[in-house]
Parts: sequence; structure tokens; C-alpha cells
Amino acid sequence: MTETGSGTDQGLGRVHIVGIGGAGMSGIARIMVAQGMSVSGTDAKDSRRLQALKAIGVDARVGHDADLVRGLDALIFSTAIPESNVERVAARELGIPELSRADALATVMAGSRGVAVAGTHGKTTTTSMLTVALQHCGVDPSFAIGSELNESGSNAHLGSGEIFVVEADESDGAFLALAPEAAIVTNVEPDHLDHWGTFAAIEEAFVEFALGVRDRDGFLVVCSDDLGGARLATRARELGVDVRTYGERNDADYRLADAAINGLGWTFDVVHNGVRLGQIQLQVPGRHNALNALAAFATGLGLNLPASELREGLESFSGTRRRFDFKGQVDDIRVYDDYAHHPTEIEATLRAARDVVAGGRVIVAFQAHHYYRTAMFTEEFGAALGLADDVVVLEVYAPGETPIPGASGQTMAANVPLAPEHVVFEPSWSAVAGHLVERARPGDIIMTLGAGDIGMIGTEVLEQLRERAAE
Repeated sequence: MTETGSGTDQGLGRVHIVGIGGAGMSGIARIMVAQGMSVSGTDAKDSRRLQALKAIGVDARVGHDADLVRGLDALIFSTAIPESNVERVAARELGIPELSRADALATVMAGSRGVAVAGTHGKTTTTSMLTVALQHCGVDPSFAIGSELNESGSNAHLGSGEIFVVEADESDGAFLALAPEAAIVTNVEPDHLDHWGTFAAIEEAFVEFALGVRDRDGFLVVCSDDLGGARLATRARELGVDVRTYGERNDADYRLADAAINGLGWTFDVVHNGVRLGQIQLQVPGRHNALNALAAFATGLGLNLPASELREGLESFSGTRRRFDFKGQVDDIRVYDDYAHHPTEIEATLRAARDVVAGGRVIVAFQAHHYYRTAMFTEEFGAALGLADDVVVLEVYAPGETPIPGASGQTMAANVPLAPEHVVFEPSWSAVAGHLVERARPGDIIMTLGAGDIGMIGTEVLEQLRERAAE
């Protein structure tokens, strides 16, 4: 990583971000403002993030306009923005440099000690846990995360310390541009094949990511419980990478021991090379989150931070937006929303819901994201959703994509291994909340799952529950 100063030192006085409302891009915008740059941007629709950016001085607008790019030092675009976008076309005609999201992130991280969290699942929560733990240690890290921390309400911050924690996205290869000093890989599974083509290509990309850590004389923390992670750990070590494994396997360098449900969260001991380092009591549910916390703890120790303060920080962590996100409760029915959009994530989330619901039932609405993922995992999606008691399947959320025969919500619903009366395919958005409320009884949990806009349904569910309770 090049040792340079702020964005203004690098000649980026005025930048424009196309797709500024996205989780990653809005975080970059926040940090660029804090670094003294003049930031503008556009997005296809208004959002809470756009309004928040306006509040810190960003000229954030809805709709794209070629005139907005005049006088820029650089135009930054997200992976969702095509080359034909009018602002990108205008920038090229004017000779204005274009930066990808990865390039922009590398720019704002320049001069920091980068700590990157990668993996097919669990990146956001693990990055968030590590950030809160480091904050508790008093190092005030900068961070850029794919969702907002409950503690601060923000997904990005320019800290006063030298550490920069970043969620490293493999979906488009962006994580290969970061070259961090330390990194976590939570798992390596097939996904984003629209970009990579094959699982073998994904695995090779993670090896390249690990080599970037080696080249910085850093260390890599990898979950050895995951088959893909275990293969990566073996190959990386053979290539000279300092690898530190974590998990429940007896041969893990940092082992999760005596894990147990404790209220809404999990309690576990950390064992390092046979020595118990103490117990951690989490506020968030799910065995997968115990593993995420263990990864953050091991990384903090690798950064030479005190175990006691890391532990206290992890125990204070209360979650992030759209990760087992509690939306409200009516008539002893709790409503949660989660970003889970891959079968492995759905399985982990629903197992965590089982921990939380006790004797009640789990009622789920799921909206798949992308036709290619639906086609590849339609049977696995069905099996994972079968962990719920009642399931409502929406149509696939894939704006602008060409449909793939058989990659539909209806096909997925047919693969859910529950009795027909407990599964429904509902193509009408407005009818989904009614299905959920009709099935729910006191003591149950209602969950909305998916990477699209399904999280908006929770508000309607709560309203209908209130109306029913008032009858």
C-alpha cells in the first residue's frame, strides 16, 4: 500500500460518485468528505443514505445528469453502473479519470494500516465486530463497512488512529486492490459466478488475496471449519503466508470451546494452543456469530491489542442494520430482517432464529437475488428455507437482468421440504405481509430475508399486526 496522505494531497479535490446510495459507495463518500474532498454523487432513487450524505455536505442527487461531471478531478463508479451511463460517457469525453469502487477504496486507505475482512458470508458482521472491539481498545480506527453499526448509526468513519478496517468485497474482485497488513477470510464458497465463472477462479482469487497480505509481511486469519477456508489456509501456508486459523476443530490455532446459548446471544471460551484465554459473552444470536467474534478476537490479538479490552468490546457489540435486525414486536410476535441471500447464510440465520424463538415458530418471507444464483442454488435454497415452520417465497429480485428458465420463486417454493399448506409462492409484493401476519401467533418470530428490497416489508407487517391486535 502506497504511503501517501489524504485525498487532497493526491490531487483529488473534487470527486463525483455514480451510485452513491449503495452501502460501499456511501461509506467511501463519507470518508472522502472527512479527508477534505468536495464530493457529489447521484443515484437512481432517494434513500436514507442519500439524505444522510446531504447532511454532511455531499451534493447527492436522484437521477443522472451529464452536466454534473464538469470540473471533476475524478469520477467514481460502482459495479452496478454500466459504461453507457450518461455521467460515465461525459467523463470519458472530457478526459476525466474514472475510478472503480476498489480504486477509490484503496485511495482513501492509503497511508493506513489496512485490515480487510473477506469471505463469501459474514463479512459485514465480522468487520463490524472487529471495528467495535478496536474502538473499545481506544485506537479509533477508520472503517468502511457494508452496513451501519448499531452503536454509531454509520457505515464509515475517518478515525484518528493508524488502522483502517474495511469490508473486502470479492464479488467483483475489488478485494484484490487493497493489499492489507492483516486480513480475515470467514469462508470460501461458490457465489458471484456471474463475475468469476467458476468456483476454481474464486479460490484462486482468495489465494492472490492472501499473497497480498504476505507481501505486506502481515498475517491472515482463516476459518478452518469451512472446507474452502481450510484449503486456502493450507495453500497460503505453503506459499509463505503467516496463517492463523480459527474454528471449532481441535487443530485450529484459536478454538471455539464450550459454546452455549446465553439468552439472546452465545457464550464461548477461546482456547489458543491449549491455553484458555477467557470467556466471551455475546449479545447477538447464532453460532456463526460466535465464530465471527472469534475471528475478530484473533485479529485483534495479532494487532497486539489487549485481550481483556477486545473481549469487552465484542461483548458490547449489539449488531448492524439488516443482520438479524430487530424491527419491532406486537402481541408477543417479534419481527426481524436479515440480508441473508445465499443458502449457507439462510441456514445460519434460521438456526439462530431457532435459538431465539424458544417454543415459538419461525415464519419467513424470502426474496432471492439474481437469476444466476437462483438457478445455481434453487434446491439448496429450498432445503435451507425448510428450517422455518412457514415460508412465503417472493419472485426473484433481479432488476435489469434477463430471466433464466426455471430460476423463479415458484420453482424455489416447490423445493421447500414442508407440507404444501406451510409454503406459498406470492408474486404480489403487497400480499406478502398479509401471508406472514395470517400465520403468526404469540411467541412466534417473523423474518424477512434477502438482499433486495424485502426489508421494507417489515414495517407493513408490524402495522398489520397492530391492526389485528386492536380488533
